[in-house]
Order: sequence, then C-alpha cells, then structure tokens
Amino acid sequence: MRHGRVARVVHLVTWCLGLVLQLPCARATLAEDLPEYKLKAAFLFNFARYTEWPAEVGGTLNFCVAGADPFGAELDALQGKAVGDRTIAVQRRRIDDGIKGCHLVYVGAATMPQLPRLLAGIGDSPVLTVADSPGAGRQGVALNMNVENDRVTFEANLHAARAAHLNLSSKLLRLATEVRQ
Repeated sequence: MRHGRVARVVHLVTWCLGLVLQLPCARATLAEDLPEYKLKAAFLFNFARYTEWPAEVGGTLNFCVAGADPFGAELDALQGKAVGDRTIAVQRRRIDDGIKGCHLVYVGAATMPQLPRLLAGIGDSPVLTVADSPGAGRQGVALNMNVENDRVTFEANLHAARAAHLNLSSKLLRLATEVRQ
C-alpha cells in the first residue's frame, strides 16, 4: 500500500514539474511543502526526459548515485518509470566501484573531491552528470542544481553535455539560471 502511495505522489510531482518546466517562469517555481530531495529527484527525472540520448544507450537508463545517497526512497520511486522508450533503473555506486554502465550520474557534495577522477573515468561516454554543489558546473558537470530562496534552480554546462554526446532540450535550457557554452 505504501509503495502505491509513494508512486502516486511521485507521479503527481513529476507531472507537475513536467508542466512547470514548460512554463517560462518555471526556473524557480516549486511547491514549498515538498522535501528538497523529493524535488531534486523529480528534477533528475525531467533532466532525463529533456535530454536526447544516443541510440547506443539502449532501453534502460541507469540512474546512478555516486557515493553517499541523499535521496533514499525519493529516488527509488523513479525505478521502472518510462523516459520516452526507455525505463529507469536506479543504482547506488561506491565511488571506488566506478560508474561503468551509468547514463545519469548524480554526484553529491560528499563526492565532489573525487569529481575530477569520476569525470576522467566517464570520458566521452553518453553520461549526463548532475550535481548540487556550488561550482560543479564550472568543474565539468553538465547540470548543477542549486537552492536559492527555498527554490531549486539549475545551471547547464553545454560543453560537458556535448562532450558526452547528449543534447539538452531548448525547453530545459530556457529554464536554467545560467548556460555555459
């Protein structure tokens, strides 16, 4: 019963964020009563939704958390959700285990010291890197979430996304607080 309720809540949140992401003023508009990492999990879902993935990715999008996991059940609720023709599989990886096979990698604040090694290991593989640490976009992460005035916003690094052979939708980029070329 609890799983069904969580699934309905995540569905509602992702539907609302999907709608919000299409509005011009959506960049910083979020429901104030939702926990931060529930919103960030919904952002991850929408980041994947508004990314054009190469065919080589296959039918499963592996959402990986590198290192410490701040999401918990919030991210687990995305397990099995559809992103276009693909299905999400949620994985947690110790930083020492690497991220081979991951398509979206979340790098938390505790893992930021290992970011250069992590990015070097990714190379030019089709991996969307996402963080929520100040300066992560300048360090090579494709999308970096921030919390400003109790709202989640994000910045985009197009160079990092293109190096990974990923195209970020113009709808997504219009909502970014900063787009690095």
